[in-house]
Formats: sequence, C-alpha cells, structure tokens
Amino acid sequence: MVIQPALKYLLMEREITQLIENCVQFFIENHYVKNRIDIYISLWRRGILLYMKKKEKNLYTPEIGQDFIRDCFPENDLRPTAKEMVRSIRVLDDYLKFGYIRPKAVVPVKHTLYGEIGKQMQKIVNHLQSERRSTKTIKKYELYLHRFLVYLNNEGVASINEISERHALKFVSTELNNKQYLVGYLRVLFRYWYENNISDENYENYLTNYKWTQKEKIPSYYDANEVQLIESSVDQSSRTGKRNCAILLLASRLGLRAADIANLQFSNIDWGKNEISLTQFKTGSPIKLPLLSDVGHAIIDYLKYGRFKSDSQQVFLSCRPPYVPATPGMVCGVIRGLIENSGVSIQGRRHGPHTLRHSLASSLLENGTPMPVISGVLGHEHTDTTMIYLRIDLTSLLKCALPVPLVSDDFYTQKGGTFYE
Repeated sequence: MVIQPALKYLLMEREITQLIENCVQFFIENHYVKNRIDIYISLWRRGILLYMKKKEKNLYTPEIGQDFIRDCFPENDLRPTAKEMVRSIRVLDDYLKFGYIRPKAVVPVKHTLYGEIGKQMQKIVNHLQSERRSTKTIKKYELYLHRFLVYLNNEGVASINEISERHALKFVSTELNNKQYLVGYLRVLFRYWYENNISDENYENYLTNYKWTQKEKIPSYYDANEVQLIESSVDQSSRTGKRNCAILLLASRLGLRAADIANLQFSNIDWGKNEISLTQFKTGSPIKLPLLSDVGHAIIDYLKYGRFKSDSQQVFLSCRPPYVPATPGMVCGVIRGLIENSGVSIQGRRHGPHTLRHSLASSLLENGTPMPVISGVLGHEHTDTTMIYLRIDLTSLLKCALPVPLVSDDFYTQKGGTFYE
C-alpha cells in the first residue's frame, strides 16, 4: 500500500533515530548554524533518547514526548536546561506532525480581566467584539482596562460601586495614563456599565470636566556629525553588519520609517533610474525617493555577500534561521542597537528609526531646504505636518527672535521707585 505524503504524518509515530536524522537534515537545508544543531543533538542524546532507552521503546510518538517532559521536567522547573529540553521535544513533534519545524513562537502578553470588576469589564470587550470592532482596538481596550483594574486593585477597590471620582481622576492624572484615547476608553466603559444597569451611577460624569492637554515635545534628533559617527561605527565585515548598514542608511539618508524599510520589496527598487518607489505603510500614500549611491552600494553589498538564500521578495531577512522576512520591530531593534553602540550620547534622547527621520529633517532645515521639498522627502502630504520639525531647527528659530528693548532708568524711578494704583 502506498501512503500519500499528506497522510504520512498522520501516523504520528516514527523510529526515534530516524526522526532525529530528519530534523537535522531540515536544519541543514534551512541554514541553521552548526553550533545550534549540535546543541539539539546533545539535548536529544541526554534527553529523549536516554529516556526511551530506559523505557525500552524505539518508536517515538507525541505522547512519549509529553511523558518525558512530565516525568523529568515539571512545570515549576525554570532552569534554562528545562526550557531547552521542552523546545527539543517540540521540534520532534513539529516534524512528526507537519514535516517541517516551525520558528520559535513568541507568546503574546495577555492582559487578563480578573476578579469581579474584571468580569464586568469583560462584558464591554465582548460587546465590542459583537460589533465587529478591529482586533487592534479590542487589544487596546484589554490593555487599558487591565491597567485600570490593576490600579483599582492596588487601591483596595473590590466592587464597581466602590469606584469614586477620586479613583477615576487620580488614575488618568498620572503621566503614564494621561492619554486622550485612554480617557475615551474609560468613558465608553462607564457609559456601558450605566446603560446596562451594571453600575448604580454614571461614572462617565466624573470625566465630563476633565481637560486633556497635549504637552509640547521637542523631537529628539542627532546632528550631522553624530549621524556620521553612527554610520561609520557599523562593522560591515559580517553578513549581519552588511544588512544593518543598509537598514541604517535607508533611515538616516532617506528618512524611511521602520515599517517601510522592513516591507521594502525588490520591485520597489528601480536600479536603472536609481529610484525607490513604494506605498507608505503608515499613510498609504506613494512616495518616490532617489537611490543615493551610498545607500545603493550598501544594499548591493548586502544582497551579494550578506543575504541568505530565500524565495521572499522582501529585501531584508533575519540573520538567524529560518531567515524570515524582516519586521518593523526587527528594524527598530537593529537601529536602536547601532546607535547605542556607536559611542554617541543618547542621554535624554530617543534612539530609534524615527529619531533618524527627525535628524534628516533637521539637517535639511539647517541647509536651507524649502519646506515643500522636506515634506516630499518625508512623504508628508501637507507641509503642516512637517512644521513640527521647525522646533528642532534652533538656528532658524533664533533668527526669528526679536530684540528686547532697553528700559530707561526713569521707568524704575518713577513715583519714587514704587508703583501705585
């Protein structure tokens, strides 16, 4: 009888040494580093192989893997070795079930709405889900309601009817929670509670006269010399360094956002015209930028000598197997690390991709570049959006300052030096 490939893994058992050989071959084909492969082989030798030998079993099944973890590494075992052993079993299970090994999963943080108050908060979340609100919106409600719930718990509030005006105003008055949208989420919660007879009082009235004022912030930026130092500090001798250099220059020389760098496709680069054309992730608006020679050479150097083999159409990949396409978070991490390790002072300043975007705007302003041109470079549809960058052009602002007129001595000596009505 011939077993179809799609059904082969439904048998869910395989000779353990053969399964390990299959996993090792998968690692090799997907460019896992030798050191990591050797670690897995050692884990299997000291772990599941020894366990199955003692049990006098030769065929591996997921059930045997779970028995091994339960018997040898209980849930309260927090040693790094225990976590590695659990991961080694997951690798075997993946290959047995799917015929490939999934990348290491990042477990998202879950903001639990616990207790009696949390139970009533969950009702508004369920209501919003029934109205087909976006997943992003739901997660924000869960985050900020969880934050409010933790605050109430710390204040000793055990039931909804114990919530007072002091609690609501004190919570939103902190620097962490003084956000316009957070206050809006609380108003929705309080209104829902009152309209559905969950609370005896409409707590939304507590926030009626609350005035949220946006604080003016001067954007963080680095001057031209600091940006040059950051760029020159990148070690381009490795595959990772070549990739990081190209990512950095796209941010520092062209002002691209992290999402646009991560999502950059081969089709976005016109080598004949020396142009980069893309649709901005944040605004959905198209933008066309010149492919500067330094940027182009850095990308070519990465593609020829740094990029691992992949069918992905995204230019940038992770530098660890299985070499997945870059994400905005990955780009942010790369740029933050480069700035931190460059020797440039980051005291009191942000140091992510957007800071380099501000730095580019500052440099253009100092060189007298017209505002419409800067707006075009940054991909702003209106120059009003670009005006925020005027706050970092101190040289130009000083030119706008008016001299303070001198005050004559007669002003201070009038009426005997004392002012009367």
